[in-house]
Amino acid sequence: MSFFAILLALLLEQARPLAADNPVHGAVLAWVRWVRRTLDAGQTHHGWLVWLVAAAVPALLSAGIYGLLQHASAVLAFAWLVLLLYLTLGFRQFSHHFTAIREALESGDEPRARAALAEWRQVDVDQLPRQELLRHVIEHSVVQAHRHVFGVLVCFVLLAALGLGPAGAVLYRLAEYLSRAWRAQADAGPSEALQQAARLAWQWVDALPVRVTALGFAVVGNFEEAVANWRQDARQFPDRNEGILLAATAGAINVRLGGQPLGPQSAEPAAGVAVTDGRVPQLAHLASVVGLVWRSVVLWLLLLALAMLARLV
Repeated sequence: MSFFAILLALLLEQARPLAADNPVHGAVLAWVRWVRRTLDAGQTHHGWLVWLVAAAVPALLSAGIYGLLQHASAVLAFAWLVLLLYLTLGFRQFSHHFTAIREALESGDEPRARAALAEWRQVDVDQLPRQELLRHVIEHSVVQAHRHVFGVLVCFVLLAALGLGPAGAVLYRLAEYLSRAWRAQADAGPSEALQQAARLAWQWVDALPVRVTALGFAVVGNFEEAVANWRQDARQFPDRNEGILLAATAGAINVRLGGQPLGPQSAEPAAGVAVTDGRVPQLAHLASVVGLVWRSVVLWLLLLALAMLARLV
């Protein structure tokens, strides 16, 4: 059931992508804000309590509804799986940015590509050198592909195997969202305890999925270089999980990733930043990223199909 639910959800998402201002996103935003304002008292244990209520409760609720529907109708339970997977995963939730940038660069319209990247990242990139522009497009695209597709799939499959239905997909998406929503803010935002809880929880939730994604990239790309980069370069990145993903990607398609992060001084060199081995980013690497991601999708779908057939046999 999980294989067909994933396949149908991906097809539906390609045919009718979820709008950014959809009612579900609005409901999640309202829920997260209410939980923080109600329970965030600033203490360490309060931070973890708020995170559990905001992320774990909806995940367990989705599993409970799935269990009830299973007793009522297998068709309804399957529809519930497809619905939540449609809401939590999909390329179209981010790929339009990548496509716009790639098409602009291929047509020679670099200003339009810069404007598209600036809109995507919400950072001024007018002074960014071309190869750095390409690097940031590659890095952010790979990270988004992991967070919107592969990470969701891994968590979904793991908890679905335990009988929890869509709980893994819901937990992963909420954990990723909370890590962004509960960052430090200039106004009276989340407490430091809540920021730390959201950050640590996201690192733990993503620890296994990011390694599975990196392994998939290694298998469908240059395996030896991907593993070598993973071992020697991943720990240099500030975010260890993201470092594993970027290091494996760099080796898989032979591109140099890492360096100065986007920001006001992103065009200037900086000492002590992580940089992987590989070729300087070129326009052709964007096509390599697309191929890498789709081959990984096919790989994991084939593995799920084989697992399903093995259970039937």
